[in-house]
Amino acid sequence: MESPWLQMDILWPACLAGLLVVATHVPLGQEVLRRGIVFLDLAIAQIAGLGLIAAGTLGVDDHAPFARQLIAVLCATAASLLLYRLRKLDPEEQEALIGTAFVLAATGSILLLASDPHGGERLKELLVGQILWVTGTQLSWVALIYAVVLFAWFRCRQGGWAFYPLFAITITVSTQLVGVYLVFASLIVPALAVRHLHGRGALAWGYGIGVLAYLLGLFVSAWRDWPSGATIAWSLALVALAGFHVSSRFATPPRPRRSVA
Repeated sequence: MESPWLQMDILWPACLAGLLVVATHVPLGQEVLRRGIVFLDLAIAQIAGLGLIAAGTLGVDDHAPFARQLIAVLCATAASLLLYRLRKLDPEEQEALIGTAFVLAATGSILLLASDPHGGERLKELLVGQILWVTGTQLSWVALIYAVVLFAWFRCRQGGWAFYPLFAITITVSTQLVGVYLVFASLIVPALAVRHLHGRGALAWGYGIGVLAYLLGLFVSAWRDWPSGATIAWSLALVALAGFHVSSRFATPPRPRRSVA
């Protein structure tokens, strides 16, 4: 069992990756809950992964990262805009269609990797991510993309359609950093823990929960030599539970809207 302090050359880029993911996923996750489309992120993440796998099948390898990213982003954005067109359906029908999209993307990935001798490993990387192996160069362009997404979101979020392409771009990038499972956990768990709060308080508590959970999860995974993705997911759940109980003491009911005569 190696001390985490001896692994700081690996942990600090992973911690920075976690902070970047939290920066975008907390506000977008709160919007996901508000819209009632909880499984949208799973479907979009899986579709983005399908795009990455399809790019590899078409011969676009790791030496052309921009082309692979472009294919994945186009797949995820097209799917998100299609789901936006379905927003007027009943919530039950919309969730059913989102679930169907997730299943088709997941099974499509399996079919494309069926003849790949390393398909099992590639599928595992897609699901659990490679947060411990991110590089400074990779984080640089991720930070740039996230900064653009956050700027556009906080400036243009009143437009309902803008959420879907911004969400698709964010999920595509995040899936390659932390995997499908952590993308879902990072979006939903902090947002669910602070749903009883409102305004900036909810955002601040959500950021606090996400940051603490990622740092704690990475430290524990290095200390105990546990899989980082699974450890962070459990850390998110435990920290969110504690954060919910603590923040409940500070919760205030939303102000009633004045009726207009």
